Amino acid sequence: MPFQRPEEIGYGYVIERYVTRKDSDFPRYRELNSRRFLQPGWLHAERFARHVIDDAATITDAELEALLSYEWRARLTAAWLIGVGRREAFRERIGSLLLDSEVCFSGKGYCFALARFGTHADAEILCAYLDRYLPRSDLVYDQHRALGALLRLDTQLGTHHADRFTGPGGLWDRWDRWGQALDLNSTCTEQRLWTDLQCEFADGWSRP
Repeated sequence: MPFQRPEEIGYGYVIERYVTRKDSDFPRYRELNSRRFLQPGWLHAERFARHVIDDAATITDAELEALLSYEWRARLTAAWLIGVGRREAFRERIGSLLLDSEVCFSGKGYCFALARFGTHADAEILCAYLDRYLPRSDLVYDQHRALGALLRLDTQLGTHHADRFTGPGGLWDRWDRWGQALDLNSTCTEQRLWTDLQCEFADGWSRP
């Protein structure tokens, strides 16, 4: 599906309002793409979190779709707002974007959103992604983030979906050797930890 600029469909304001707005030293998308907002003692943590929570509650479905139809910065931001607000109506859309993996960086937002939704349907999407992309050791996309999200869901749901990927000689071992060669430091424990930190960040600032 070709990218569609928000202004072409009457939503030209959404980039400045949600994507490039500054709740800190840098635009929001840049903070979301980094992990600085998860670090203890960050100076802008409260303001950043409150604004994200407020926007996640008030952004309309049409505005979210305008962002999801554009480039990676908009998609990453939209995925985070969807995840924080647990907008489960976007599950199928998020799953489709993750499986297609058309652009860089936004996949981490899709994995976060699915982890936040926290259902068996989300685990199935993550499994489908890993089935498709773990065999592709030549493609370093969001395999490690998807596994981290799946591990969190397994714990929450009492399931064992990740076992078939992480068992001895499984697809994860083969892909991880490739990832380690590229210095991703993508151990299962680390990826589960990052997913937990992201979800706890969202939980900690949820509206009453």
